[in-house]
Amino acid sequence: MLLEKELKKFLENYENLVIMGIGNELKTDDGLGPYIINDLTPKLKNKNNITLINAGSAPENFTGKIKTLNPTHIILIDAVIMDEKPGFLRLVKKEEIKNMGISSHNMPLSYLINYLELEKTYKILFIGVQPADLSLQLGLTPNVKEGVENLGELILKLL
Repeated sequence: MLLEKELKKFLENYENLVIMGIGNELKTDDGLGPYIINDLTPKLKNKNNITLINAGSAPENFTGKIKTLNPTHIILIDAVIMDEKPGFLRLVKKEEIKNMGISSHNMPLSYLINYLELEKTYKILFIGVQPADLSLQLGLTPNVKEGVENLGELILKLL
């Protein structure tokens, strides 16, 4: 599986990892970032070198915390409109994020990355998940939930 291979390569030699889930839990599949963080939190609670952040719909509010944590690696997870099947996962390298308007939020993630990297360069990977529904409702649609849970299992396996 290409996704597993690329994620494994990204995580090689990490010393301090931040995983940030981005999204609005009140907008159906847009809540997939917070969902995966909430799911992984009890499973990774004993890992001292991993910090999970539920950034909600304002990831920029956590830049100070990230800088204080001084991670070597950062994974961002968010809903991304890619014209794929719901639940489809795509790894996007930091260099690609800057040229793409793929997030379902107003503030491009490239701004977040640019701000973080004013003082230090981080190894950053963005994982986009194709949503099915972004309407005002609670809970994930079945295909997106399955895709996010598979991603969570993969992350646990590789850590």
